[in-house]
Amino acid sequence: MLFTDVIRKKRDGGALSDEQIQFFVDGLANESLPAEQVSSLAMAIFLNSMSFDEAAKLTMAMAASGTVLEWDTQDYAGPVVDKHSTGGVGDKVSFMLAPILAACGCHVPMISGRGLGHTGGTTDKAEAIPGYNVTPDLVTFSKVVRDVGCAIIGQTADLAPADRRFYSIRDVTGTVESVPLITASILSKKIAAGLHGLVMDVKVGSGAFMDTMDKARELANSIIRTAARAGLKTHAVITDMNEVLGTTAGNALEIGESVLYLRNEARESRLDAVVIAMCAEMLLVAGQETDRGAAARRCEKVIVNGQAARKFARMVEALGGPADFVDNHEAYLPKAKVIHPVYTDGIVCVVDTRAVGNAIIELGGGRRQVGEALDLSVGFSSIAAVGTELDESTPLAVIHAASEEDAANAERNLLAAVSTGQEAPPERPVICEILTG
Repeated sequence: MLFTDVIRKKRDGGALSDEQIQFFVDGLANESLPAEQVSSLAMAIFLNSMSFDEAAKLTMAMAASGTVLEWDTQDYAGPVVDKHSTGGVGDKVSFMLAPILAACGCHVPMISGRGLGHTGGTTDKAEAIPGYNVTPDLVTFSKVVRDVGCAIIGQTADLAPADRRFYSIRDVTGTVESVPLITASILSKKIAAGLHGLVMDVKVGSGAFMDTMDKARELANSIIRTAARAGLKTHAVITDMNEVLGTTAGNALEIGESVLYLRNEARESRLDAVVIAMCAEMLLVAGQETDRGAAARRCEKVIVNGQAARKFARMVEALGGPADFVDNHEAYLPKAKVIHPVYTDGIVCVVDTRAVGNAIIELGGGRRQVGEALDLSVGFSSIAAVGTELDESTPLAVIHAASEEDAANAERNLLAAVSTGQEAPPERPVICEILTG
């Protein structure tokens, strides 16, 4: 089979056969297909889409391209569950959700991705923790999930290797915002992880790949339907991404905010709403609760009593990080050379959140090309939420940069991304909709 024929078929709007999809996935996994041909087919799919059956076949083939984990119920007493976000700016929910659910009796084998387009990556953020091994062998991964209850790692060579390569190429070729490709990428990893239940955080807004509710629902339903074909029970929570989630954006900065949240010291309201909603929905999917209110209260309890923070501390230590990281995270996280507050007047009204994410890329905190090394210390902190009145003592944000020149450029980018006015806009809910299939 000639791969150019596969490209032409999709370029001309045709449906790929099962054999053609399998040929593509095999070529991804064994790296026999050159990157330019992979990116060409990705663009053809982006422009002409795929049918549900094509996307389901691609998902299953990529999931089967490597090891598929199985969790022995004798060793893992609680349900094996996970979440996934379609990506946003400042989205650090995973670092709170996994230990909260572990404290509630679940097992969370979270296999995360790196930054994709303008959005930050959970794996990159985890690497800001000194010594933390984001690519342990599967024996270690399984042991940490069993003993601690959660483990957040990056995609290894063993799990869905076809997606691992495809993901990195899509990141730098302008082919991210495709419903079938997002569906296949997310679910191939989750199916390979052997989950019993999944909750999707589908972002919508200026900082999301899905910028309208119609697009967000389309993606949520695509994931729920495709997961059902694989026997994976999935719910989706559509959440607002028309501004940065939380008060930080940038790898190490987001880890710091996550630790303060788990220590119950600083819980920004929008971030808190998403974390609790996602955790509660996970308990429903897992069959641990039948009422959302009761599930939310259970999650709140393990934060307040410190159980969730202790789970996070144990996970970090088990994966090679400092044993006292939760107590002394500021001593360990990388720090930028230049810290520069940005001031302006008025009330924050509108944020181009994608532009904020792109500003972090320009600071060196995200990738322009495959394999590019990141500066994990850069980004924004003390980010003012929409509706905040700015003045000489309340900055729009604080820039963390490697140089004064970078900081000045980031200030220009940030000011261009935010519109201020004299009146606060109407309050916008962060939890938009919940879909259960």
